[in-house]
Amino acid sequence: MPSSLLLEVPALADFNRAWTELTEWLSLLDRVIKSQRVMVGDLEDINEMIIKQKATLQDLEQRRPQLEELITAAQNLKNKTSNQEARTIITDRIERIQNQWDEVQEHLQNRRQQLDEMLKDSTQWLETKEEAEQVIGQARAKLDSWKEGPHTMDEIQKKITETKQLAKDLRQWQVKVDVANDLALKLLRDYSTDDTRKVHMITENINASWGNIHKRVSEREAALEETHRLLQQFPLDLEKFLSWITEAETTANVLQDASRKEKLLEGSKGVRELMKQWQDLQGEIEAHTDIYHNLDENGQKILRSLESSDEAALLQRRLDNMNFKWSELRKKSLNIRSHLEASSDQWKRLHLSLQELLVWLQLKDDELSRQAPIAGDFAAVQKQNDVHRAFKRELKTKEPVIMSTLETVRIFLTEQPLEGLEKLYQEPRELPPEERAQNVMWLLRKQAEEVNTEWDKLNVHSADWQRKIDEALERLQELQEAEDELDLKLCQAEVLKGSWQPVGDLLIDSLQDHLEKVKILRGEIAALKENVNHVNDLARQLTTLSIQLSPYNLSTLEDLNTRWKLLQVAVEDRVRQLHEAHRDFGPASQHFLSTSVQGPWERAISPNKVPYYINHETQTTCWDHPKMTELYQSLADLNNVRFSAYRTAMKLRRLQKALCLDLLSLSAACDALDQHNLKQNDQPMDILQIINCLTTIYDRLEQEHNNLVNVPLCVDMCLNWLLNVYDTGRTGRIRVLSFKTGIISLCKAHLEDKYRYLFKQVASSTGFCDQRRLGLLLHDSIQIPRQLGEVASFGGSNIEPSVRSCFQFANNKPEIEAALFLDWMRLEPQSMVWLPVLHRVAAAETAKHQAKCNICKECPIIGFRYRSLKHFNYDICQSCFFSGRVAKGHKMHYPMVEYCTPTTSGEDVRDFAKVLKNKFRTKRYFAKHPRMGYLPVQTVLEGDNMETPASSPQLSHDDTHSRIEHYASRLAEMENSNGSYLNDSISPNESIDDEHLLIQHYCQSLNQDSPLSQPRSPAQILISLESEERGELERILADLEEENRNLQAEYDRLKQQHERKGLSPLPSPPEMMPTSPQSPRDAELIAEAKLLRQHKGRLEARMQILEDHNKQLESQLHRLRQLLEQPQAEAKVNGTTASSPSTSLQRSESSQPMLLRVVGSQTSESVGEEDLLSPPQDTSTGLEEVMEQLNNSFPSSRGRNAPGKPVREDTM
Repeated sequence: MPSSLLLEVPALADFNRAWTELTEWLSLLDRVIKSQRVMVGDLEDINEMIIKQKATLQDLEQRRPQLEELITAAQNLKNKTSNQEARTIITDRIERIQNQWDEVQEHLQNRRQQLDEMLKDSTQWLETKEEAEQVIGQARAKLDSWKEGPHTMDEIQKKITETKQLAKDLRQWQVKVDVANDLALKLLRDYSTDDTRKVHMITENINASWGNIHKRVSEREAALEETHRLLQQFPLDLEKFLSWITEAETTANVLQDASRKEKLLEGSKGVRELMKQWQDLQGEIEAHTDIYHNLDENGQKILRSLESSDEAALLQRRLDNMNFKWSELRKKSLNIRSHLEASSDQWKRLHLSLQELLVWLQLKDDELSRQAPIAGDFAAVQKQNDVHRAFKRELKTKEPVIMSTLETVRIFLTEQPLEGLEKLYQEPRELPPEERAQNVMWLLRKQAEEVNTEWDKLNVHSADWQRKIDEALERLQELQEAEDELDLKLCQAEVLKGSWQPVGDLLIDSLQDHLEKVKILRGEIAALKENVNHVNDLARQLTTLSIQLSPYNLSTLEDLNTRWKLLQVAVEDRVRQLHEAHRDFGPASQHFLSTSVQGPWERAISPNKVPYYINHETQTTCWDHPKMTELYQSLADLNNVRFSAYRTAMKLRRLQKALCLDLLSLSAACDALDQHNLKQNDQPMDILQIINCLTTIYDRLEQEHNNLVNVPLCVDMCLNWLLNVYDTGRTGRIRVLSFKTGIISLCKAHLEDKYRYLFKQVASSTGFCDQRRLGLLLHDSIQIPRQLGEVASFGGSNIEPSVRSCFQFANNKPEIEAALFLDWMRLEPQSMVWLPVLHRVAAAETAKHQAKCNICKECPIIGFRYRSLKHFNYDICQSCFFSGRVAKGHKMHYPMVEYCTPTTSGEDVRDFAKVLKNKFRTKRYFAKHPRMGYLPVQTVLEGDNMETPASSPQLSHDDTHSRIEHYASRLAEMENSNGSYLNDSISPNESIDDEHLLIQHYCQSLNQDSPLSQPRSPAQILISLESEERGELERILADLEEENRNLQAEYDRLKQQHERKGLSPLPSPPEMMPTSPQSPRDAELIAEAKLLRQHKGRLEARMQILEDHNKQLESQLHRLRQLLEQPQAEAKVNGTTASSPSTSLQRSESSQPMLLRVVGSQTSESVGEEDLLSPPQDTSTGLEEVMEQLNNSFPSSRGRNAPGKPVREDTM
């Protein structure tokens, strides 16, 4: 809003502030609504969100009167102002905030309706999910209850019936699973913006379990059907095979008998006929070989399933019978062949048989060689094993033929004479008979040896190949099991990884839990290294066995290793992200405080964790929160309060409300402090400890006052205020005692309860407190008004006089107890008077007095009521009284009584009597009987009671230390504020200009009578300050040393007189002990020496204090010198400079009223309060005069400030 409008229509400022506050709250509420996500399917989470939505709606409705008041105020402003621009802006803003209100309300209602529907749908889905899980459990129970029993027809038929019944049940139960899936799809579709991971995961698990059950039932049903068919068909096949084998045995017996008849074998025709019959028989035997093996294998399976029953024994006998008949049939067939071959041209047939066997053996050896190499996966090797088993069966079938042939050759070579061989073997050329016979024998023997050798070699080769296959199967099976185990574990880890939410979506409070879970997962994944190494070792062992892994196995190995490495990387990244999130957003971070500021502001953190604020629009930074800056600027409105104690109390009351500490009870504050174990008051607290404790405090306040407390904003502003009070250098640390003092001083509690708690913090375990501990408490307490620039009104920042006052009140005891401290605090000492006044201001806020102000005519009077004790029926409201307005005939020095609660009839009667008495008293009486509303304290530098000067800058020229301290404290306050108390952020150059102005003002005050002696440069100013300060200190030190020498001389004189009288010599002053006097003269001398010693100790203490004070001033001068030596950049100051809280200076009158203060029903008379009610004096030098003098003293700095309306800066 343009500043010109604000100046023209001042009421617009309040409207604008209220509008901005409500708009920001609505924006924050809308963002919160949009960011809230619930776990779909989690009834507890949904119900909690519904409760939150109800509370939010209630908060919105509770804020509706605020909206209506804002609209009413806007209508009143529009009616009162004739500025068309202002009317347009007001109308636009009201329309915007009404639309924003309606949008937020609509979002809330829509979200509430959506949550109700989600709750209903989730309830239905959970019910159907439970039904689906129930039927899945029933199906699993039935599947698990099935056990492998005897493979009898009855048992198999029973199992088939059960399986078909379960399949039928599954078809009926499928409806429930489908309903659950439909509802889950509806949830996933309708509430996709919320967290649907739970619904998705549970639905996938249900479907996977249901599919697995279907698969198991189908496989079992097929296996049972096959078993049933086998059991039905096996007896028939067995009977059929046995019938055939009986017929084959009959045929073999006939052929065997015929082959042994010599007459039948003499003709070649008969031999050929028998050979043909044998070949037919052999063909049938070979055709039934596979049938025999299948019957044998199936019979063995059935036999194993029957276990040790009678049926098993019967089947075993039938199988043994079949095997015996089969073996006998094959033997008979071989015998028939051998007899037939031996009958005609025997040696040629043997020769051909051996050649056939050699060819067959070579073929089988080649076939066996082609089976190599070993395959690279379990399934392929299993297939090779099956092939080789068939190969071995073929060898086993061929073995009797080979053995029979070799045996026939052996017999033939043994039985045939050489003459017979000569006739049988005809060479192309004529050889001697003996040589021809030897050649036949050698040829047959050689072929027989080759067949025998090749047969043995083939068997060895087959056995070796079988060994390799068996070893490969064992290793590959172990590898596959290891791969499956590793794959299962990796899948479980990947499922957990897949369930990870983005780190940005996690709740801040759950970061630590997620971090712990991920660390556990990291340990589990690290343990998988053994599994990965085991798999890799098994793969390497297969390579050493010359087994080349298949591409599938190689890809599986690579995939497992890659997945394991990716999981490691993902887990490490997750741990790092969670660590960073926990560091940046967790309970130990300050991230949640970033929402305390709005654009263009940004909250940043310095290396020592101290927050600062960046204005991206003006590209400036400052230590103070923007809201704190606005609060400090608003405190300038209270600068028209003429009385410093009330001015300070009203500023603190506004600060207390802004920080919501007026809602904090003492018990809640103590609980929070104890929860964080803040018991060592001397220990420092860092920023994170302060934030954690403040967060605990404000979280509890938010629970009690949800619509009043914004936790991030309150924590940030309270932290800002504590640092401004106790850590102006922004070191990032304050003492625990300081933290407690600040929080307890502004909390909601009875005044004496606060005193007791604060005293307890500095008291020893015995309940007593010494001067040092009390000084720590008072020092921390005085920093509160000091930060507001009001410390001068309360005795200054030096607390030594207050400590001395307290212990003088306690008769100079070395330690005081709580009761004495409370009695002293009830007197309201000057350094602490602001605290009880703060309580009276708080109590008077809601007080309504049935009286009319005699000045502004306000009726009833709200707040403080001031009744004259000089005139009858004369009342003043707090506004008129604080501004110094009086009615005709009433003077400010007249006695008055203050009420912060409505008066009673007894108080009215008492006041009437006092007025009647005061009617007969003269002005001289009131002048001779002044009263103060507080306990004044003495400073170290002055012996008399020191009252706070009416105007701080108008200091006495004699007190150089006070002047230097005043300007140094002003400079430090400007450094710390860095311009944040002003309208905009002031650059460092502008801050330096203010420092020059202060120094110039100081120089003018030192040289008012000699304008020519004014310094012309900063160096001259510094020299002047140093010389003045050093001269003053040297004079004070010289006076103290002279006084010390006089005291020592007096002591020596007294000692000599004492010795001349013949008395025992006096001990030195430090060793002097009080003893009972021997004579009146001795008593007098001892008393005088004691007084001298006490006076000397006091002077030494004052000297030590002055030396410490001197060191402080030297450090402040050093800082002044550093600032003056810095290069000054050209800068311009636009507009007027608003008064900051730390430098709020007031115009006042010199008159001082006489006042009686009444708190509740208890009154304590206090007439003529010098501090509480003393109005400050007008300053003699305004900002315009200071600027003119500064320009005269520093010609090079002219033109720094742009011309503008001068602002008068008055002292408090």
